[in-house]
Amino acid sequence: MTCELSETPEAARDADGPTRHARRLRLNRVPEITVYFWIIKVLCTTVGETAADLLNEKAGLGLTGVSVLMSALLAVVLVVQFRTAAYRAGVYWLAVALISVVGTLISDNLTDNTGVPLETTTTVFGVILVVVFIVWYRRERTLSIHSIDTTGRESFYWLAVLFTFALGTAAGDLVSERMDLGYWLSAVLFALVIAAVGIAHFTLGLDAVWSFWIAYVLTRPLGASIGDYLSQPTGDGGLGLGLATVVTSGPFLAVILGMVVYLTVTRKDVVETEGAARQAA
Repeated sequence: MTCELSETPEAARDADGPTRHARRLRLNRVPEITVYFWIIKVLCTTVGETAADLLNEKAGLGLTGVSVLMSALLAVVLVVQFRTAAYRAGVYWLAVALISVVGTLISDNLTDNTGVPLETTTTVFGVILVVVFIVWYRRERTLSIHSIDTTGRESFYWLAVLFTFALGTAAGDLVSERMDLGYWLSAVLFALVIAAVGIAHFTLGLDAVWSFWIAYVLTRPLGASIGDYLSQPTGDGGLGLGLATVVTSGPFLAVILGMVVYLTVTRKDVVETEGAARQAA
């Protein structure tokens, strides 16, 4: 699935004026949407789910302490991401992996520590994400990830990504646990919905930008359901492989690392914006 620009560069310049054009000084900060993107994204969500559970169980810091620690690590990586001159696969995907953990912890804190029902967290995170998209679009006139080439757009992008993970965690738990579908059936359900979005995009003309973001949200509960299915006890509907990183997260981390190294070397997911290409010329 490829995400297209929702407006032409000329229209963006007319709407934004020379000030906005002058700020577009960087290359695109996110990868091209390829099959590699979706594979790594799903694996990151799976690792995020199992890693959050592992840290909560083994770190001895409690859910709140782990949340503070991982949020601090995420903040450091995002500072590095914002300071890079262009998209770098290693930094970008490390940020995604960490934001997957933090998004999971945010949802778990609200549910486990404060007792907020999953129905409420799912609704609230959904509303917040919609608000982020509305403000982002009103300010930038596009939600396309092909034009994440200013600090403002990148800020909106990562804010949206954070709440897609929080929303996906809450929605996944709501479907698999509260609605009692189980982890395996939940994973199949989310996979089918993602496939339906892809079919609607490629055959029915569903807008590319919205197709991307809908699929992006749904890959979170898909990956989380897969992670829970592998790690949770058999009595709870899982395979009982445990929370040990070597069993559940290790193979996924190895695949993520291998693919990120491959993309770093081949640059198959690097895309330049029209404005940055003109400046480089």
